[in-house]
Amino acid sequence: MVDTDEPHLLVVDDDERIRTLLSRFLAAQGFRVTSAENAADAAAKMASVSFDLLIVDVMMPGQSGFDFVADLRRRQDHVPVILLTARGEAEDRIKGLETGADDYLPKPFEPRELTLRINAILKRAVRPAPAAAAKPVTFGDLVFDPVRGDLRRGEEIVPLTTGEAQLLRILAKAPGTTVSRAALAEPGTNGESRAVDVQITRLRRKIEPDPRNPRYLQTVWGEGYVLWTD
Repeated sequence: MVDTDEPHLLVVDDDERIRTLLSRFLAAQGFRVTSAENAADAAAKMASVSFDLLIVDVMMPGQSGFDFVADLRRRQDHVPVILLTARGEAEDRIKGLETGADDYLPKPFEPRELTLRINAILKRAVRPAPAAAAKPVTFGDLVFDPVRGDLRRGEEIVPLTTGEAQLLRILAKAPGTTVSRAALAEPGTNGESRAVDVQITRLRRKIEPDPRNPRYLQTVWGEGYVLWTD
């Protein structure tokens, strides 16, 4: 019998050896694992199966990992994604986050580090237990529920990635208080301040009437960011 409580991962890589090794290793860590040889194969599998997290190689023939993730986000599919690539330059990591990926791991990597990052993302994706202080916050026509991680405009849900929801949770804990980049980086951006800036830019596109002149999610130069609520 299949244990449906096990997180189901999809490994997408055109290198059969890497797919096999990763699948075996992750299965040994207690995950259910399915593999795909390219973006088209992954899309076909996702049409009939729901996955908890995707591990996607960037440099694949046909559609690249960057473009594959960008397509997912355009379709409002916010399944968590970790990108894998031999390209470890900072600009490539930023590009990965800009497409909507939740994390980025350069090759070669220590498999145990991948496991830690998977677990961290899945933990953020799980809704936390209700707390008395975790009350919904309102800004403009939007309401954010920190417990569920839901952002709503009326009855409409505004989709958030796990990283975006976590950043908003931190900011919503103390509206009107400046939160440092370091405090925001810890949950899901590998400690990189530019990665935090990318996540903030994406959040502004979703919550601000004019993202270039933010009213609610503002920058405090040299310090961090502050969320203003109604």
